[in-house]
Amino acid sequence: MVAGPMLSAPDRVGARSPFRLDDERAWRDWRARKLERYPASLADLVVEVADPRALAPAEQAAIAERCRCANMAIYASPHQGADKDIPRALAAQFGLARLDRNWLADDDGISRVTVSGDAGRGDFIPYTNRPIRWHTDGYYNPPERTIRAMVLHCVAKAAEGGENALMDPEIAYLRLRDEDPALVRALMRPDAMTIPERTDDDGVARPAQAGPVFSVDPATGHLHMRYTARTRSIEWHADPDVRAAVAALERLLATPSHWIHRLTLEPGMGILCNNVLHDRSAFTDDADRPRLIFRARYHDRIDASG
Repeated sequence: MVAGPMLSAPDRVGARSPFRLDDERAWRDWRARKLERYPASLADLVVEVADPRALAPAEQAAIAERCRCANMAIYASPHQGADKDIPRALAAQFGLARLDRNWLADDDGISRVTVSGDAGRGDFIPYTNRPIRWHTDGYYNPPERTIRAMVLHCVAKAAEGGENALMDPEIAYLRLRDEDPALVRALMRPDAMTIPERTDDDGVARPAQAGPVFSVDPATGHLHMRYTARTRSIEWHADPDVRAAVAALERLLATPSHWIHRLTLEPGMGILCNNVLHDRSAFTDDADRPRLIFRARYHDRIDASG
């Protein structure tokens, strides 16, 4: 069963949530805890594991703790083979089961993200060696296919480049709300960002998809972020408040800070996250061993209770 849509209006959230703009006390309490527990550096997000397919209890607890604090964890393992069971089995240990079986994924729902010369995949920037701007995955999906979590597992790194930057969406929300709550309110408009329809030779392959940038799950109170920094094939609402909020978010992401973590995944390493903001630098491949990332995207959110 696919979860229902995310609702953006604060007064429509059923569960108590610090992300409701009308509950200042809950916000202040959550903000203090978030900043107190947030990892100080990239190294604090890394967990060494013997086998990501079968985590030891201490390894699983360490990853869960990082996901609770920062919505992401980085695991490092000695397993460097092209084994799709690694991301799949790792995800299952954190309650992730509902893969987003998008049309560019393999039949098993897991994507092989590598440079492709195919007329299909090669037309999309993740399957090239070009840089990818800040985004969350699935920003073009309809609400019933919201991407809440994902695993990126490195099989082979590029000869040069291919660095990722990562930022917790809750921190992006926090920084913008600290600057001016009106920025968050504008980005919660249900029509703040529209991805135009995509057409192919058969007609409309994907209809236009409008939605908020920040939304709150009405059942759980969790925050979700839907965003892309791309400038083509995207329409921002003409409201001046929305445009000002988008500019503020762009400034936040363009300004180096300790909230933005940068790393180049090595073979055997991976990222487990609640669909955090991320980008990718351009890269040059090793002709004998091209960069290969397994990407598994889920409609579930990470179960970090363990």
